[in-house]
Amino acid sequence: MLGVCYYPEHWDETRWAEDARRMVELGISFVRIGEFAWSRLEPSRGTFDFGWLDRSMDILTKAGLKIVLGTPTATPPKWLVDEHPDILPYDEEGKVRGFGSRRHYTFSSETWWRESGRIVEIVAERYGNHPGLVGWQTDNEYGCHDTTVSWGAEDLKSFKRWLRLRYQSTDQLNEAWGSVFWSMELSSFDEVVLPNLTVTEPNPATRLDFWRFHSDQVAAYDRMQCEIIRKHSPERWITHNFMGFVSDFDHFKVGDNLDLASWDSYPIGFVEKFPFSEDERNRWAETSHPDIAPYHHDLYRAVGKGRFWVMEQQPGPVNWAPWNPVPKPGMVRLWTWEALAHGADVVSYFRWRQAPFAQEQMHAGLNLAGLDEFSPGGIEARQVAEELRTLGPLPDTGKASVALVFDYQSYWTTMIQPQGKDFRYEELCFRWYEGLRRLGLDVDFVRPGASLEGYALVVVPCMTEVDTAAETALAQATGHVLIGARTGSRDRNFVIPANLPPGPLGSHTGNRVIQVSTLRPGLSDVVSGSVSGAGIRWREYLETSATVLARFANGDPALTEKERMLYLACWADETLLSSVLTLAAEKAGLSMLPVPDYIRIRRRGDLTFAFNYGREDWAVPAGAKMALGEAVLKPQAVAAWR
Repeated sequence: MLGVCYYPEHWDETRWAEDARRMVELGISFVRIGEFAWSRLEPSRGTFDFGWLDRSMDILTKAGLKIVLGTPTATPPKWLVDEHPDILPYDEEGKVRGFGSRRHYTFSSETWWRESGRIVEIVAERYGNHPGLVGWQTDNEYGCHDTTVSWGAEDLKSFKRWLRLRYQSTDQLNEAWGSVFWSMELSSFDEVVLPNLTVTEPNPATRLDFWRFHSDQVAAYDRMQCEIIRKHSPERWITHNFMGFVSDFDHFKVGDNLDLASWDSYPIGFVEKFPFSEDERNRWAETSHPDIAPYHHDLYRAVGKGRFWVMEQQPGPVNWAPWNPVPKPGMVRLWTWEALAHGADVVSYFRWRQAPFAQEQMHAGLNLAGLDEFSPGGIEARQVAEELRTLGPLPDTGKASVALVFDYQSYWTTMIQPQGKDFRYEELCFRWYEGLRRLGLDVDFVRPGASLEGYALVVVPCMTEVDTAAETALAQATGHVLIGARTGSRDRNFVIPANLPPGPLGSHTGNRVIQVSTLRPGLSDVVSGSVSGAGIRWREYLETSATVLARFANGDPALTEKERMLYLACWADETLLSSVLTLAAEKAGLSMLPVPDYIRIRRRGDLTFAFNYGREDWAVPAGAKMALGEAVLKPQAVAAWR
């Protein structure tokens, strides 16, 4: 159940066999290779050097390791960029993003598609039936470094083509975009321009379509690679390694191409990426916040249709965040067990050996920089391997009692038109997830429109467009449903619904949003009744025919209930959110195990795991039959019981 990322091209060939032997000795079973190796595979056009990869794969296989081979398309070589500069992406200011790092391509370039297909075909044809090969990884971390959306000539050309297929005529496009506003009407698709570099805010409907277009490009590009791989490498699975807190494209649509999802888990690095307060960042600097990794485990289990890997697990300090602390002793072990508790098939560490050169020379590995000596993280990985051998096979992951509906488009729409500067969709979903986990509840992520049958509680923090499939799924949910503010506030064309928000859910909730107030930091609106706390950031003014469970200070409805559907008309502060989620869980008949903010619980089959991110001991429930760890859970420790 453990793997590692390895770069044979970074090390002298005389070290490969010993590296493979030590991997097996450590307890490693899987090795990912090749995802950044295009320049070594094809040093110049049509000149190939496969010898090194042939030999390294044979050595790894002979040692008993199973290989995951990456397609090398995340790093176009210099000769290709020089031949075809049209493959390069452009930032929103119209400046080219050039050669010298990675992910320097736009998904819109026809040249890039052709060249990507060519190298994937060559690699897949050569290695597709290698006896050591068990799976493939397409590309590497789509969207990382803000590389989903590009603003160049190739993007405009492809966007026009996408719009022609979507709207057929400029009359329909103008109607959808509301182009009569500010005389933005177009008489030809050739008149379409990129929605950037405008005097003031560009048309939000245009921005949304531009984002949808790029998301579709990512999924189609990945599908192209998958089709080539499956042709030449049957019976091997395919994954892609998604990156945490990257929501610029619809990961569910990419997941439709894949056999399983994977993601790259850098819990401490993501503390700096997420909009935590400075107090929170300092508190969790050396452990990470207790929900950063689990949030993504549960998300990518959904993207992978029940199967996921951690393809890159942080083994020590990283190099790319503003600050990069050393994890507290025990955290690498904790993160590994936590991923397995959330259903991971494999946890693969990044990387085997710290590189003493180039951009990631400060990024830890399982071995110290350039050496054959285990790092602190490598020693913890060895401990996990020993514990896995003792514990034996883990049970299957079951269905959670709670579903969180996660909608990538809502991230785009609220980025395009936040209305309040601090309205962040990812943060809202994360806080709801955090609140549920603080109650000791397991959570499944579900894409909009998917069946919600069998969940005792469904939560929808925000879904700006509720299409027919999503409305049907929510209406047919067999459990209680909690809807958050701003849900149903736009239609597919970024228009306020004719019946006002929550649009299609108006009849189901009994509500109509008359107006909205966004509250700057320091402002709030007290809520009292069946729940208590305060609304912050976003506050809606409702007309309702539903039962009012709680009201704002002026008497306006804050929380309503109609049959099994609850509606919360604000962004809740921590106190209110905890109160609302507790009430919803009680109404759903769920058994809760509230835990301190530094403890998290997760169940896998008949095993219950607990993880301590804090500085204090925590006692597991009385009578637990311990399978791993002790009944008193020490800081940075793991326990499991049956």
